[in-house]
Amino acid sequence: MEPARIGLRKIMRDLLRRQPAEEAVLLAWPVVCGSQVAARTRAVAFAEGELTVEVADPAWRRQLASFDSKYVAGFADLLGPVVEEIRFVKKANSN
Repeated sequence: MEPARIGLRKIMRDLLRRQPAEEAVLLAWPVVCGSQVAARTRAVAFAEGELTVEVADPAWRRQLASFDSKYVAGFADLLGPVVEEIRFVKKANSN
């Protein structure tokens, strides 16, 4: 019997792939990065293969940038090769 987590991931993959890429990528960010990272970040835009993610803390931005290839691979698993690059930017209205 297939573990429930794998089955749920397949269902999510199917649902996300039916959405326009611009929406699917933003919706998939919390799944790809995990709940702890998702709680401290926000996917704000996707265009021409580049996902823009807001992060308030400069140290977190640098750390997350070192994981960008892992996140790109996670998107490829869920959506196919639509995300080519992730740009971590300063969160609007943060110091």
